[in-house]
This record gives sequence, C-alpha cells and structure tokens, in this order.
Amino acid sequence: MTAAPRSRPTPFVATSLALHAAAVPAAALAPRFWPWIVGTLVTDHLAILGGGLAPRSALLGPNVVRSAAAAASGAVVLTFDDGPDPLVTPRVLDRLDGAGAKATFFVVGERVRRFGEIATEIARRGHRLENHTERHRPGFFFHRPSTLRREIERCQEAVAKVCARAPLYFRAPAGIRSPLVQSALAGSGLVLVSWTRRGFDTVDRDPARVAARLARDLAAGDILVLHDTAGAPSVLDALPRLLDRLGEAGLRSVPLADPV
Repeated sequence: MTAAPRSRPTPFVATSLALHAAAVPAAALAPRFWPWIVGTLVTDHLAILGGGLAPRSALLGPNVVRSAAAAASGAVVLTFDDGPDPLVTPRVLDRLDGAGAKATFFVVGERVRRFGEIATEIARRGHRLENHTERHRPGFFFHRPSTLRREIERCQEAVAKVCARAPLYFRAPAGIRSPLVQSALAGSGLVLVSWTRRGFDTVDRDPARVAARLARDLAAGDILVLHDTAGAPSVLDALPRLLDRLGEAGLRSVPLADPV
C-alpha cells in the first residue's frame, strides 16, 4: 500500500537541519547579516510548526492520506480513533457487522489494557488495531524523544498482547506531530497515517452533517475518520448513514492493507 517507514529526513527537514547548522558560522563570518539569518530561522520554524499542525502534510515525513490498495479494490478505509470504549465500541462493531464492513481502529494503549476483552473482540471480528499512542495526551507535539518512544512502544506492546501482532500503522493524536515523530516511528517500524476526510464527530452532534462531511466527493481509496468513544455523541447515528452512502456508491469498507 505504501512504502516502508524511513528514518531518512524529507528534503524540507534536511534543508532545515542544514540551515541551523550553518547559522552560527554564518553569523560569525558575516555578523552584519545576523537579522537575515535570524529571519530565515524564524521562517523555517514557522514552516515546521505549520507542517506539524497540518495533519495531512508530508512536510515532516511520509504520511498516508489515501489507500492505493483500497482504491484498487473499489473500497474505502473506515477508521475509528481513541477507543476501545466499553459502551460505544461494541455498538460500532455491531453496526459494521450489519453492513458487512471492516475497519481499522487506532487504539489508545492504556485503554487496550483496561478493556482488553473489547480490543480482542475488535480483532476477532476481522478488524485491524493500530497505534494511537499510549495515553493520547494533548501535548504530544511537545514530547521529548524519549517520551515519544515510550508513548509509541507502550501502545505497540498493548496491542501485540491482545491480538498477537504489533501495529504497523500510527496516527498521532488529532493528527498533530513534531519533526521528532518520524524517527520514533521508524524505530518501531511504523507508517504514519492521517486521512482523506474526517467527520468531526467529537464536536458536531448532528449525525447527518457528520455523515455528509465524510461522504462528500467520496471515492475509492479514501481514508475516513470517526471516533468510537463517548466523546463522539453522534457517531452511532452517523455511522449507519455513512455505511448506507457507501452502499449507494458501490463502495466497500476494508481495513488498511499491510505496507509493501
């Protein structure tokens, strides 16, 4: 579906590193140009921030926003974030079963440990469990390298314990990540996945709007995002509407394929 994770920096990150390495000697050799040097570094930092805050950006590293494998089979990839949840996830699974749909669940490690039976049931019903960090902390962008590795590796361990396979894909909380994330992902053999469209079901209580947002310009290969938690009050009503739209468009929902 996509290339294996790489630790090699993107051209943008490589250029950014080179700028920082050259800044001090450049200022020492030509001190009169220091305002230009500082301005260049500030601009670079703003670009880094923008790339990290844009979930679909590939500026900081490879980022899967559509599935070539799903496109080839006339399907979309339906994903759920932030679970498992003891009240919502089982009902999501039943709705998927009713439509013959398969999905990918980006799970939180500590919730997998608390609700192991539900996590196991996700896998038993033919869905994928992938990495969504250990604690889903809002400050994920600011984590130090050691904390990033711990958040990623602990979730890897939790999922591997309940379904006998470690995740191959990773999604950052809210899709926001720092330039340090790519190296941590490469160390765990993970591929970053964002989305084509998200439903905003955690903030929009109207299921019709949530479903319409995901179904707009629907095409094979799209990666769609909902949430299987109590914090997404519209998901249980939005999901059947979305599954109906998929059926009308002649599209199936399949899990992410293994990276190639």
